[in-house]
Amino acid sequence: MKKTLLILFACCGLTATSQQTTDLYDIIGAVSAERLEQDITTLANFGTRHTLSDTLSQTRGIGAARRWIKGEFDEISSACGDCLEVFYQKDFIKKGDNQRIVNDVWVVNVVAIQWGAKNPNSFIIMSGDIDSRVSDPTDYTSDSPGANDNASGMAGTIEAARVLSKYKFDNSIIYVGLSGEEQGLYGGKGLAAYAKEREWDIIGILNNDMIGNIRGVDGVVSNRDFRIFSEPVPPTETERQRRSRRFYGGEVDGISRQLARYVYKNTLDYMPEMNPMLIYRLDRFGRGGHHRPFNDAGYAGIRIMEAHENYTQQHQDIRTENGIDYGDKLEHVNFDYAKKLTAVNAINLASIAWAPLSPKEVNIGGIVEPSAKLKWEAVPGAKGYKIYWRDTTSPTWDHSRYVGNVTEHTLDGIVIDNFFFGVAAIGENGFESPVVFPSGVFRN
Repeated sequence: MKKTLLILFACCGLTATSQQTTDLYDIIGAVSAERLEQDITTLANFGTRHTLSDTLSQTRGIGAARRWIKGEFDEISSACGDCLEVFYQKDFIKKGDNQRIVNDVWVVNVVAIQWGAKNPNSFIIMSGDIDSRVSDPTDYTSDSPGANDNASGMAGTIEAARVLSKYKFDNSIIYVGLSGEEQGLYGGKGLAAYAKEREWDIIGILNNDMIGNIRGVDGVVSNRDFRIFSEPVPPTETERQRRSRRFYGGEVDGISRQLARYVYKNTLDYMPEMNPMLIYRLDRFGRGGHHRPFNDAGYAGIRIMEAHENYTQQHQDIRTENGIDYGDKLEHVNFDYAKKLTAVNAINLASIAWAPLSPKEVNIGGIVEPSAKLKWEAVPGAKGYKIYWRDTTSPTWDHSRYVGNVTEHTLDGIVIDNFFFGVAAIGENGFESPVVFPSGVFRN
């Protein structure tokens, strides 16, 4: 299989190297369904992980859960020669901050940073949620195993750390368990603010929320489909940027949308058995996830999750009613599917962490000319650049051209009016950055 794909890369002129392909296939193969099952089971067996639940017990509640998660990160770090910096990041939330905060509470995230060698202040993040809930979001005592929502995403984050901690990267990777998601996305808000205060360059966050269910309430059973949610443009854009979009395009080309396309393409290249579905909205209809606070802060962020949800297993008291078994229990989690989506995350974390940073200040020209012209700033460590373009109605980057180690290029015969364009940086190792959509226009 590897040999066949290498031949395909060579014949089609793609930039993947033999080592690049081998590394990503090794990462996919190293993800373990058995370890995921063990970790999801452990998390579910804490009884409840509600944000306001017991913090003193060693066996029940969110306190025991987060201490166990930190212990897992510490053990992973010990095995790789202390390659992870593991710590708690927390914020105090007062009773009444919203209707779901019925007591004062510390919202505590568990963070593990694998520092990059070349660009340590540039971070790609994988997150899972620690907390769980039943039907009443203020009920912090009833059993709430949260096996799929979201022990699956939390276990996937731990497993990605186990696998990727064996490698060295240029950019930093953060593996994080976020708390307070069900009470109002507090963990994500806290970590995003923490990153802003420290002036971290956040490349993006891959938020994993429910990656273990294959039997949908719609009657579909699929262990291949998954969804990638992304917002079109950042909410932090300026009025000038909004006006520019009206004339030059970019309504579906914000930084989160480019991150989503990156995951989509990389998955098809290295895990073609999977069916990534680009969903052009921030999240499920009227609902939210922990990538949103990062989006609100101006960072790229996407949600990766199962394609076919089963609402009888989400936010439900454990019960049997009218022949329906309600509750988010272990029996509903498909561990092989969770393995696949964990591998999707792992290869994308690795690809971005091994790649150069994205070009900055990409500009485009070619008005009333039979060509499109692009200029960009050089990226340290890049061996060259690739220009992408697509039909204006296409969801994906369908055409590309490697243009070498230059900072401008003209695409002769490609009329600017008929396509959208972007630029990615390519490293010596063949890995490439997410595409950057032009932010400015020039005229010769």
